[in-house]
Amino acid sequence: MGFLDRLFGGRAKTAEETRFPGEKMVVKAPMDGIVLPLEQLPDETFAAAILGPGCGIEPTGSTVYAPFDGKVTSIVSTLHAVGLESTEGIELLIHIGIDTIALRGSGFTPLVREGQAVKAGTPLLNVDLDAIRAAGLSTESAVIVTNADDLPKLHIIAGGIVSTGTPLFKFE
Repeated sequence: MGFLDRLFGGRAKTAEETRFPGEKMVVKAPMDGIVLPLEQLPDETFAAAILGPGCGIEPTGSTVYAPFDGKVTSIVSTLHAVGLESTEGIELLIHIGIDTIALRGSGFTPLVREGQAVKAGTPLLNVDLDAIRAAGLSTESAVIVTNADDLPKLHIIAGGIVSTGTPLFKFE
């Protein structure tokens, strides 16, 4: 059960249900763009890490990709956010843009479905960045680990310009 399931009903995993090996775990960049510190995102919920730690990315490409092997746990009805769980138990929220819920799905095309298994690099979502900007909204996106309390310490290992698949952060 992913973070969005817990947020909107359901039960949290017990420590025994959370899986992760002792070796390093890596989350790769889910899109091309520029890495931003989370606190620089123009949304207090993300900037204050209320949903969990992670980073921001100012996207330069129009496709969002799976950052690890795992499964799609949720796609919000307005298509601007995707929840994933890695095979190691990392729960991740990829939220495209700020206040993009207002677009009600316009500008977002899902390429996967809830429950679908994915490999790192699987295309998840196409995004019309120009449509987001035309609506007067920020394209700055959040990549958030929603179960960080259940995992080893998160270390951001990328900065500046990243390509899809670049190691973004790791746990150890």
